[in-house]
Amino acid sequence: MAKPRELLRHGADWLQKTPLMRAFLWGLASALALPPVHALPVLLFAVPAFLRLIDGAKDIRRVMLTGWVYGFGLAIAGLYWVTEPILTEASTFWWLVPFAAPLLAAAVACYSVIPALAARWVRPGLGRLFAFAGAWVLSNLAQQFLFSGFPWNFWGGDWAIPGRLGDIFIQPAALFGVHGLTLATVLLAGLPMFGRRGLAALAAALALWAGYGWHRLQTPLPPTGITLALLQPNFREPPDYSRPALIANWQRLLAMSNAGLKAGASAVIWPEAASPWLLDSDYGARQQLAAVTGTAPILAGSLRVVSPTDFRNSLVVTAGPVPALAVYDKWKLVPFGEYMPKWIPVKIIPDMLGGGFSPGPGPETITVDGLPPFGPLICYEAIFTGQIVDEAHRPAWLVNITDDAWFGDSAGPRQHFAAARLRAVEEGLPLARDANSGISAMFDPFGHVVASLPLDSQGVLVVPLPSPLPPTLFSRLGLLFPAILAVVMLLSGKLISSRV
Repeated sequence: MAKPRELLRHGADWLQKTPLMRAFLWGLASALALPPVHALPVLLFAVPAFLRLIDGAKDIRRVMLTGWVYGFGLAIAGLYWVTEPILTEASTFWWLVPFAAPLLAAAVACYSVIPALAARWVRPGLGRLFAFAGAWVLSNLAQQFLFSGFPWNFWGGDWAIPGRLGDIFIQPAALFGVHGLTLATVLLAGLPMFGRRGLAALAAALALWAGYGWHRLQTPLPPTGITLALLQPNFREPPDYSRPALIANWQRLLAMSNAGLKAGASAVIWPEAASPWLLDSDYGARQQLAAVTGTAPILAGSLRVVSPTDFRNSLVVTAGPVPALAVYDKWKLVPFGEYMPKWIPVKIIPDMLGGGFSPGPGPETITVDGLPPFGPLICYEAIFTGQIVDEAHRPAWLVNITDDAWFGDSAGPRQHFAAARLRAVEEGLPLARDANSGISAMFDPFGHVVASLPLDSQGVLVVPLPSPLPPTLFSRLGLLFPAILAVVMLLSGKLISSRV
């Protein structure tokens, strides 16, 4: 029987002969840098290893395959949780369980081919690192827009570490967004390839980065005098649509809203699709609500039926039994969950929705009496950096309602939480995140968690609304700024390489 040391040696020899397996394993390891683990030092080993594997590939086809395999390892580890909602309907969609995460990861992995090719395009050295970093960000931008977009788990989000350390390191997002943070992350992760000088540059860059973040956090925030109640009812998923269950959910919402107002809240926020009734068209429901909440603004997640074939996932603002004061319809819908892309022949959304939800017109700013103007975001929309605010009518705060209960106690809700935190920094706006099962929280415009409720719990979070900051550089320039930086980095890498 082989000894453990011999087995390790044989395993190491086998890995040395199978570079594609090493690419996959380094991709898996890279996922440890993502929320909720935030093991960023892993990238100091994974990125140089990936570049060495690209350098060792014998031809362009092998380079592309190496890039894809690395990306597949990164994506499958970062997106394993997409299977969770399928498991809640396993009796119907059991056949999807072994395919959902691998198929999504296989698609996302294609974007890793772009930086792999860019790295091979230039000679080894600093130029290659520049080109690789620029191309990585450009591939992330492509991922945000192509095929309806899926801007999830970008490396810039790794810095949203819980607590003060994360507060400090996410501040540059106010300058160039999560894509700029990703650019800096890739550059720093590649510096160990250059020995002591590289490590010295890494230490100096991190010190400057931390200094900027700490300095920015010293900016005072005057109080707004407004207090909000965020309801976290923790309704079960999939929902029970029997009338007794719907009534029980309604009574829970009324009781929690009443508790929030009694605790001093100026307004109440309900999570995504929380209302069991169609609140914008159901006068009786608004009457019952007004009997408990009076004329206090209620920002409620509710479905809407515009016509027999037009369903909307909406945020409805009410204040008493009068017609809804405002309605916002979600415009970034979740593929396969809220609508079916026409090129997919298999229907996997609930039958009650027919062809799925219809999208709204886009980002809006809502103004109601008693509250500063706010920008609503429903669930998935919070991950679309640079696309969430109507900058022509800039709001004073953001409201993100969501239902992450479908994803259980997995990395998914925590990754979603980290993305919302970065949106607050990018826009310089406080963000109230109200999630059915958690994590509900109030972020100030620096992305600091003022208060929160943990995952898989029920409660009412009564918290003051922080004041906004002046428009950030990123809010003024948007995605154009990090895109230009990425192109400049890519071309500079080629120029540096050609002069060596």
